[in-house]
Amino acid sequence: MRTLYVLTLTQALSLLGSRMSAVAVGLWVFARTGEATPLLLAAFFAELPLLLVGGLAGWLADRYDRRLVLVVGDAGQALGTAVLLASVLSGGFRLWHLYAASGLQGVFAAVQAPAASAVVGSLAPPGRRDRANGLREMSHPLAGAAAPALAGLLYAALGLPGVLAVDLATFLVAVSVVSSLAIPRPAPSTGAVRPGTLWREILGGLAYLRARRGLLELTAAIALVFWLINGPLGLAIPYLSLLGRDERTVGLLLAALEAGALAGGAAVAASPPIRRRSPLIVGGLALHGGMLVLLGLTRGADALAAPGVLAVTLFVLMFPLPAIGALYASLVQGQVPTGLQGRVFAASGQLFVLGTPLSFLATGFLADRVLEPAVASGAWRFAAPLVGRGEGAGMALLLVAVGLAVLAVAAAAALRRPVRRLEGAVEPQKTTEGG
Repeated sequence: MRTLYVLTLTQALSLLGSRMSAVAVGLWVFARTGEATPLLLAAFFAELPLLLVGGLAGWLADRYDRRLVLVVGDAGQALGTAVLLASVLSGGFRLWHLYAASGLQGVFAAVQAPAASAVVGSLAPPGRRDRANGLREMSHPLAGAAAPALAGLLYAALGLPGVLAVDLATFLVAVSVVSSLAIPRPAPSTGAVRPGTLWREILGGLAYLRARRGLLELTAAIALVFWLINGPLGLAIPYLSLLGRDERTVGLLLAALEAGALAGGAAVAASPPIRRRSPLIVGGLALHGGMLVLLGLTRGADALAAPGVLAVTLFVLMFPLPAIGALYASLVQGQVPTGLQGRVFAASGQLFVLGTPLSFLATGFLADRVLEPAVASGAWRFAAPLVGRGEGAGMALLLVAVGLAVLAVAAAAALRRPVRRLEGAVEPQKTTEGG
């Protein structure tokens, strides 16, 4: 566990550096272009590699020394930061340099992700996996809360090159520390996936999920919920602003979101060993859906729109998501042979983000072009008692609809016998020390 804690800490430091760099780059690019599109495109190019190379990344995590894969992942992301830093310092920066650096970092982040998840299964005893995965999930809201403040301070004092240099330093620390750790290598899996061509090996994670009905259905339910909520969660700032909140109140409410995510990861990390995780995952999906409905109803009910009530709603809204991530990771680590975990994590990761671009595009179109005009004009009279009228009512109706859809997905998963009977498999094969 000591090795795992050190690894988690160094990866959290690297994540903090990356988030700071993203904030600073956003400030710098927006100040020069006055447009948000370049930042959205940079995020798109950073996410795209996970869809394109996820299967290959999982195969690398299962085929080679996972410590090496983690080091290569950090080193490759550092290279992307170095390329961007050189472009800025040279005075020849172009937007395509940002897109190229984002894509390069996205490739190596995709390579690293399944190995980082699978390593927990190799290092943590079964009774401590939930704690380890909970701590990993906590790093994201911690970085999300700390990065903007730190980036603002450093950006004011050192400019964009200074922030990029700090990000580069965090990658170098991670490479140095991870290189010195002793991480077990997985034993080759036997009987889980038939050996064959490289392409079959790469698709081994999907093949494993298809053969395990309960795990496939639970993964599909989580993926469907993620597809539904990614876009609507991006409406938080405009939606809260249109509720009549000033910038200070909106900032505090967004802090409640981060606090809820942090508490969700902490709850799993602090819990005693959990025997059945799938019911908690399904319950977490239902809780999130219910809070989305409640958040949408705040537009039409003054009592629900009070700042204190809103803060509690947002806190509870985010609480289940990191808990679901941690519990799902522990479930995979307990159900899947260690020699296949990289590919299964890669396959599930691809499914989780598959609908993200469509979710963002559909949310923007529905909110701006369909729901806002329809509700504001009174064409949809049924919506007024629920979400009122005026600006923000269409967004509120979308939140209610998505929340009800999430509740439906959770109910369907709860009724599925393969999901209810999922956790009965033996622990995965033992690992052998190496590297």
